[in-house]
Amino acid sequence: MEKLKVGVVGVGYFGSFHAEKYARSPQVDLVGVADIDEARVHEVAERFSTRSFLDYKDLFDKVQAVSIAVPTPIHFQVARDFIDRGIDVLLEKPMTATLHEAEALVEVAENKKRILQIGHLERFNSAVFALNGLLVDPLFIDSIRFSPFLERASHVDVVLDLMIHDIDLILSMVQSEVTSIRAVGVPVISSHLDIANARMEFQNGCTANITASRVSGKKMRQIRIFQDDGYFTIDFLSHKIRIHRKEQDADGPKVVSEEIRMTPTDALESEIHSFMQKVRDRTEPLVSGRNGKRALEVALSITEQIERNIVRRRDSHSLNVGEGE
Repeated sequence: MEKLKVGVVGVGYFGSFHAEKYARSPQVDLVGVADIDEARVHEVAERFSTRSFLDYKDLFDKVQAVSIAVPTPIHFQVARDFIDRGIDVLLEKPMTATLHEAEALVEVAENKKRILQIGHLERFNSAVFALNGLLVDPLFIDSIRFSPFLERASHVDVVLDLMIHDIDLILSMVQSEVTSIRAVGVPVISSHLDIANARMEFQNGCTANITASRVSGKKMRQIRIFQDDGYFTIDFLSHKIRIHRKEQDADGPKVVSEEIRMTPTDALESEIHSFMQKVRDRTEPLVSGRNGKRALEVALSITEQIERNIVRRRDSHSLNVGEGE
């Protein structure tokens, strides 16, 4: 099988992992990596025995597919440029900075018949794959995602940084439209939201409660899914699923539980392998551009609602202070 010619644009913290996975794949020829940080791009290129470029456009005539891990504000520009040149794209989340950009990117990918996959990594967690065939019709979902503060992620709020993973997962589990969102949140360390909670209601009656924090003392990534015949608890960090089902015996109904330990897998490696397969067989990726746009739409709605509430609280506080003077 002929090797796919691939490049990586943006080789900061996460982009360098993309480069590593491609460099290790026997199905891939990592043609080059691009970044405006000259020292960084040369170091990564040397580490993975490939070429370095300061201008991503130098990859246009050299690759069939590309991973893009640049700052979110330039996702649209860089991804569109590659798609326009007939190159398939794996684009890190959040998909774009605005919904208008997301829709435009989806349209250009569809018009050019290019693969556009969005990097929602949790879809490739082994514990999530194990739920296939178990989920029937979720009625209530509760998710928690806590992480310590990392300066490298402080340019976006916690909703776009962390919560969007769970938004995407929940949207993939609940085959219904979102009808209402209620959200609260506060900045703690950064100038953006660092803690947020959102309650989503769906047209089919399902409700999802999502909490995300990036100022926690420890990591926690869990989701509980309740349906008529029982509920499931997924621990993303330990790759464990607990299944609780209602059973009937001579003494009446009872709950029977079992724990399934999944063999830990490299989610990024699985994601990139899936992307490469879609590039070869020209079928829709597991996390398509439209999936990415839908998750972004919900995430931006949550952020906008929280920010409006913060402004209202500040205005109310200012008014109360003024009346007391």
